[in-house]
Amino acid sequence: MKLIILTILFGAAFLISATAQSQLNGRVVDAASNMPLDGATISVGGKSGTVTGKDGRFTVPCNPATAITVSFIGYQVFKTTVKNCDDELSVALVPANEYLNAVEITATSNQNKSLLYQPASITKLTPAELKRGTGLFLDDAINGNIAGVTMQRRAVASGQQFNIRGYGNGVRGTNGVSSNFDGQGTKVYLNGIPITDAEGITLMDDIDFGSVGNVEVTKGPSGTLYGLAIAGVVNLKTIKPAKGKTSIGQDVMLGSYGLQRYTSHFETAGEHASLLVNYGKQKSDGFMSHTNSHKDFVNIAADFQPTEKESISTYAGYSKSYDERGGELTIDQYNNKDYTGNPAYIKNNAHSEIISFRGGVSHTYNFTKAVANTTTVFGSAVSNNASSAGGWTDKAPVNYGLRSAFDTKISLQNGVGLSGITGIETQRQYAQITGYPMVSNTNNPTGYNIIGTLRSNQAIVTGTTSLFTEWTLALPAAISITGGVGISNMKIELNDRFYVANSTKPTQYKTSYNGLASPHVAINKVFSEVVSAYASYSRGYKAPVSSYFFIPFTGQLNTGLKPEVGDQLEVGTKGSLLKNKLTYELAFFNAKFKNKMTAIAVASSTAPNTTAYSYVANGGNLNNKGMEAIIKYTIYQSANGFIKAVRPFGNLAWNDFKYEDYRLQKSVLVTEDYSGKPVAGVAKFTANLGIDFTTKPGLYANVSYLYKDGMPISSDGLNKTSSYSLLNAKLGFQTAITNHFDIDVFAGVTNITGTQYAYMVFVNQLPDAYLPAPYKANYFGGISF
Repeated sequence: MKLIILTILFGAAFLISATAQSQLNGRVVDAASNMPLDGATISVGGKSGTVTGKDGRFTVPCNPATAITVSFIGYQVFKTTVKNCDDELSVALVPANEYLNAVEITATSNQNKSLLYQPASITKLTPAELKRGTGLFLDDAINGNIAGVTMQRRAVASGQQFNIRGYGNGVRGTNGVSSNFDGQGTKVYLNGIPITDAEGITLMDDIDFGSVGNVEVTKGPSGTLYGLAIAGVVNLKTIKPAKGKTSIGQDVMLGSYGLQRYTSHFETAGEHASLLVNYGKQKSDGFMSHTNSHKDFVNIAADFQPTEKESISTYAGYSKSYDERGGELTIDQYNNKDYTGNPAYIKNNAHSEIISFRGGVSHTYNFTKAVANTTTVFGSAVSNNASSAGGWTDKAPVNYGLRSAFDTKISLQNGVGLSGITGIETQRQYAQITGYPMVSNTNNPTGYNIIGTLRSNQAIVTGTTSLFTEWTLALPAAISITGGVGISNMKIELNDRFYVANSTKPTQYKTSYNGLASPHVAINKVFSEVVSAYASYSRGYKAPVSSYFFIPFTGQLNTGLKPEVGDQLEVGTKGSLLKNKLTYELAFFNAKFKNKMTAIAVASSTAPNTTAYSYVANGGNLNNKGMEAIIKYTIYQSANGFIKAVRPFGNLAWNDFKYEDYRLQKSVLVTEDYSGKPVAGVAKFTANLGIDFTTKPGLYANVSYLYKDGMPISSDGLNKTSSYSLLNAKLGFQTAITNHFDIDVFAGVTNITGTQYAYMVFVNQLPDAYLPAPYKANYFGGISF
């Protein structure tokens, strides 16, 4: 009997002990504020478990490989599989509307990285916005979600460039001001690696936007922390693997006009390391004559945390792309829907072929809780050959450099804190550029033209260096004051290697632009941790590129040319209201761009009424005033119902951009005065409306509507585009078939109503102007698993 009793007692003790060991303790907090969440639902193995208490803590039964789901109204659902029941589970829930979440990849001196605490217009795009359409073309996401910013492209997947708050990129000969022939003025980074070269020109043909998972756009002059960034900064980051998950996947997408996209990817992430590998192919037949596109790419991103004090991030990307160019359409061609292209482009087999490699390594070391350093070394090599109506150009630029910044946090008395960022960014470029005319192929006169005799050969060395420091003083009552300055320098050396017998012109040209100081001051006030108001002033520069600073006709330096300078005043407010269901941003700004470059015509010595040559000089100013608003609202959300969430969103931008004291000497006899006229290439009003639906079983859908005013495409205001609107929609189903197999099937259509519009309109380049988009509904569909 005693033996039986002892056996029962021992068994009971064992069961009690086993039960104690199979309890999981955890805590749920808000990811932004780190405050505990009271009432979050904890589900175990798909069944109801418990809810968190006031301190955010919970206890649930646990066995190895137990699936835990944490949900809370207004936040994204968190899922994980428990490996060790003895370890406390810490869960930081991310608000379902991520708009006012933390800044991740944009430099800031503020210790609090939440957008609410940033005294600037910084718009963040997450996969929710990036994947509303195909997810392959970044301009779809930019134009539909970021007020005051437009992105254009010359063809299916090439010639991309940004226009931020009306800044026109540069000047192109005597065609006119506000030219958008190439990308200047905006600095673009991918995983901390500059896509913008040392000269200030941004080429994005080789970037795989389908692999991008995070975009942050800073609007307005940003010279304090980013050097020669007169228009703003665009930071891109590739998709980040989910922690605690290893997966192999395949994505397939097909669409109108022969669109095909195939992506194979491997992702894994543990507690201290992650790896992403993407390999893919993308091609399209194009929507008009001579616009075929083909891209191959490999992206590898790896992050490591060797110790608690340091982390390492690496990125390497290879791309090979070939995009045909059909050329710009005349106004008559566009109006008649004659999309046969420009004969001169097609005869020259116009195209852009790029083979590129980009790579970088970032190392972050926390010396103490108050001082940390992040240093990134990077490099890129590009082989680019392109032809157009004007001829053939080979360009082989190599860029390398580093960015190193110290982050400092100092706690003072009485709740006062001081935080800062201080560092250097330097970049150097070596570029070999050769140019050729295109001539008829005598062996095949009816075929494409071929390369003729060499007509130019230049070796260009460019170096830029920026020193920067910015500090934020955090005061009681959630007031912060920010101040900083950046000093930028640029040097250009051009070596003319084209031999001309008996020439007296120099073969080497050098110039520099030094001491370009870009201050930034701002004040920010946060009310009740949900609404902020701010005012700021910032400055930025754009130095002349290598083709501007000397005059080929005379062989002389263009000594009087000065960098453009932009000054911006901005006031705004941001907020996250109704328990994080409604977020908004409202900004009013006045950006003035001085010393804008223009063209000067010089008379011939033998024929006074004839222009012998032209050169670039500083002209007048742009006075850009505007208002931008963005709003998102979670109108309905449920953790248990069929409909999971319904979220409408919208944004709009209104501007009054004008030329001031701006003249262009088109020829010896003709000088045009643009003063008081609207800035060309910018619509006065744009707006977007849309709605996202998600359901608990995995069905999701979105509908979006875009409206864009007509805009002048010549600075004299005599030529304008028509206004247009686009209606787009997407429907999909995403679910986990098993614990190890997820599937996402989707289909969508853009331009449902068959509207005629253009991907890009060249400014001041008549008679050629329009690079059209398809004027019929464009369908796509795909599967990811």
